[in-house]
Amino acid sequence: MLSADLVRRAAALERWLLPGSCLLCQEPVGPADPLVCDLCRSRWRRIADPVCDRCGQPRHLDLPCRLCPDWPAALVRVRSATWLDAPARRAVHALKYEGWRRVAEPMAAAMRAGLPGGGNWILVPVPLTPGKERRRGYNQAAMLAEALANRAGAAWRSDLLRRVRETPTQTALTPQARAANVAGAFQAARCPGLRLVLVDDVFTTGATLAAAAEALAKGGAGAVAAVTFARAREPLAGNG
Repeated sequence: MLSADLVRRAAALERWLLPGSCLLCQEPVGPADPLVCDLCRSRWRRIADPVCDRCGQPRHLDLPCRLCPDWPAALVRVRSATWLDAPARRAVHALKYEGWRRVAEPMAAAMRAGLPGGGNWILVPVPLTPGKERRRGYNQAAMLAEALANRAGAAWRSDLLRRVRETPTQTALTPQARAANVAGAFQAARCPGLRLVLVDDVFTTGATLAAAAEALAKGGAGAVAAVTFARAREPLAGNG
């Protein structure tokens, strides 16, 4: 009798080899298509300018940004490709929970414009704890980092940052509680002078990215930016 793990892996392989329809609208797609059709990708709502130079949150008139003033200096720039509306949320869910790894390809295509300029940046996926990654079978941020690196001709490394403790879900926590929840959750390898871009699926308040950036700064990183696929519509709700 097959174990539950083998059944899960077989199902994931079948999904990889035999995509039948767009995951978002259910219209047929060919075997070479990236699981999300062009029409559905066009429904991912990009975040329009003007935005805060640092955190990428939309600016209102000339008012100072209220989201990033308390971030650590280590995190210099964050951009997100799209708002976390229903079409983008469905793509995130398919990648994160349903095993559709190839959804990372169109998501990464949308994220490419958010990479900082200047070259020589190394992409670093925000890690899961080993236990959570083992249970899930993969890290969705690593899928995005690999796909984004391939598109941008950049390097990516998963050995520079690790998550050293499990943290409760961030959902429904206040910004202050989110920051406390992830404080000290990451540990970085030595990375003197490296210019690094954290990669994750969803941005909410930036607490997770800030904690990861602080760890990388302690490892000697020269600069830390970040790019995510989606951004929660309201800064106080979401996943990251």
